[in-house]
Amino acid sequence: MFIDLRPFDMRGHFRSMAGRVRGFGLEPADGHVFLFVSRNRKMAAVFLFDGSGWCQYRKRLERGTFQLPEVPEGAAKVAVDGRVITSILDGIDLRAPRRKWYERRPHARS
Repeated sequence: MFIDLRPFDMRGHFRSMAGRVRGFGLEPADGHVFLFVSRNRKMAAVFLFDGSGWCQYRKRLERGTFQLPEVPEGAAKVAVDGRVITSILDGIDLRAPRRKWYERRPHARS
């Protein structure tokens, strides 16, 4: 599992994500999971090939930003385990591990 540390244009789809993965010297169909994050870190996309097709999972935060792990200066990607990706998507700041709880706005009833 890898996190792409460079901002990703979330208008891109399967081909652009696969191209970014190939830019790392990896083959996207090898079964790795990749996490891409937008420039403002409000959107994230998980990208993988499950053996029969490409899969994407996207998440957009209403408040706050996705917090990425500390990495060496100049790194373009970092290898992590699944718990790190899950923690990022759950809103946990890996530098100060605690869950950020947000107030839910009441839904407007019609």
